[in-house]
Amino acid sequence: MMNQDLSIRARASLPGGVSHELRYRDPHPVFIERALGAEKWDVEGCRYIDFKMGSASQMLGHCHPAIVEAVRKQAERSIFSADCHAQEIEWAEWVNQLYPSAERTRFTASGTESTMLALRLGRAFSGKNHVLRVEGHFHGWHDHALKGAKPGSDQAPSLGIPDAINDLIHICAADTQAMENALRDDRIGTVIIEASGANYGCVPLATDTLRALYDVVRAAGVVLIFDEIITGFRWSPGGRQARDGIVPDLTTLAKVVTGGLPGGAICGRAEIMELLNNKTVRGGIGPAVSHKGTFNGSPLIAAAACAAMPLLASGEAQAQADAMAARMRDGMNTAMARQGVAGIAYGDSSIFHVFFGRDNLDGLGPAEIRGLPKPMVKAYRDGMLLRGVDMMAYTSGLTSAAHTPELVDEALLAFDDTLSDMIRDGALQ
Repeated sequence: MMNQDLSIRARASLPGGVSHELRYRDPHPVFIERALGAEKWDVEGCRYIDFKMGSASQMLGHCHPAIVEAVRKQAERSIFSADCHAQEIEWAEWVNQLYPSAERTRFTASGTESTMLALRLGRAFSGKNHVLRVEGHFHGWHDHALKGAKPGSDQAPSLGIPDAINDLIHICAADTQAMENALRDDRIGTVIIEASGANYGCVPLATDTLRALYDVVRAAGVVLIFDEIITGFRWSPGGRQARDGIVPDLTTLAKVVTGGLPGGAICGRAEIMELLNNKTVRGGIGPAVSHKGTFNGSPLIAAAACAAMPLLASGEAQAQADAMAARMRDGMNTAMARQGVAGIAYGDSSIFHVFFGRDNLDGLGPAEIRGLPKPMVKAYRDGMLLRGVDMMAYTSGLTSAAHTPELVDEALLAFDDTLSDMIRDGALQ
């Protein structure tokens, strides 16, 4: 079986041959057959060191034995019955214990659904329909999250979103003065921020800046949502908010919170979260905020999550992943300096990004940081993939507890060779 053959077959049944637009690749994607630890193999038997890790979901590594065993045991008991069960309580207790903002937790079926619900709660609690977002920050694919998601534009990068919805969304820079100016509009009752900075820290958001933005939002008296869908359980067992001591009203989670399976969560202040309680009636509506979803808190997902929680709560997984990402960043910077390439590898926690063209990001805005020439990005990603190294998106990657110094050093050799090819082919000056 060949990747090309599967791609031809896929394009006859799936739009573009994929189920997610970022999985599209010319001339064709690779089709993965199995994964273990920090490695995976495609249908042709090619092996890859994985720095995508299930779009940041596999914090413990692919097919961690504890997760596999928990899913197997639960599947034998009940895959899904659409009923309450004990493991969703245990799961919520873990989240409430680890996240400073969490007094109550509600589970969803995806990260996008988590931010949808968070915005609904923010609007309901504040009584105001308008929402402020930060330029370039990503909160999923739903209608209320796309305006301003592409840096340098305040338009929604998709057809099919009504102007009436876009008119409710305001965009500002990740700057205290810009946020303060935007919040002078008293129609705004909710602010949502990607806790890492745009695109899981591709556009960095310093702790001092995040704290200053927090202060501005607090002074305005509006609901503050941290999107910790990637940073959650990754930057620390309690996400960035626990690591840096900056606590929002609501937090959205997905990816790692589920033990790496499909699903998500929202947690936050009881006063806001209790609007979801069936006994909470406002304006004759009960529950005041409606939230359904067939697979919310699925027992199969809860089993995986409860197996993962003790492993994540210790902080050991995060420490290993952080160390491997630091090794990757340092090695990349050394390679670029050795080859005379202007560029910088940077990032926080277990994430690394590469910017080509200069050795610092000083003075660059989100549109410039995210605006490397497409041929350059393609040459980089293709070169790494050809050498058996798969990256996350754009020029980024991330590590897990399963990454080792040996795997990182092997990937750095691929990076060095890719740089040489890019120089030879004119993709890098």
